[in-house]
Amino acid sequence: MKSLTIKGSKRESVGKRSTKDLRNAGKVPCVLYGGGEPLHFAADEIAFKDLVYTPDVHTVVLELGNGDKFDAVLQDIQFHPVTDNILHMDFYQIFEDKEITMEIPVHTKGVARGVKNGGVLRYNLRRVRVKGLPQNLPDFIEADVTNLRIGNKLYVTAVQSDDYTIQHPDNTVICQVKTSRNIIADTEDEEEEVAADEVPATEASAEGNPQEGATDAKE
Repeated sequence: MKSLTIKGSKRESVGKRSTKDLRNAGKVPCVLYGGGEPLHFAADEIAFKDLVYTPDVHTVVLELGNGDKFDAVLQDIQFHPVTDNILHMDFYQIFEDKEITMEIPVHTKGVARGVKNGGVLRYNLRRVRVKGLPQNLPDFIEADVTNLRIGNKLYVTAVQSDDYTIQHPDNTVICQVKTSRNIIADTEDEEEEVAADEVPATEASAEGNPQEGATDAKE
């Protein structure tokens, strides 16, 4: 999984006045959990744009001065209800030998057979919650939808991996092909029907009634 580096500084004061001053200066107050005592720090809001405003997920290297570096993942974020400015962020420290839980985006592969026949691919789950070691977690999970017909569903069991454990019930649907107004017949089904119609009548009769063939042979 890709990692971003964010440079910040530890906070000496965590009061309301200090927090307000940080925000007025274009900085975001943050807290890092998971490594013992919570660590309070702040960083420029613009430093988080590649982490927040993207469909991808990343781990983060927090550089907080004096050579202090922490590997972490974003755990929670709060936005201003009117301006959408970032008000606060929580991070969770990660370690190579400890599993973490993350929501990984799903990328579909191929064009569903049902879509070719007039159906519509509908998503039920854009991200899959998984648990695993940080170094084993992928940037995204690939789901092959090529063989989905109209009415078929793709379940989370189709994207299982030894690298992580899926944290959803097995019957959780990632996507499905729904019917639409512009449905056409399945081309392969049509070819099978045509092939059956082209069988000579004598062969079809013999295959359909083997006992008659046996009687004729005796006569």
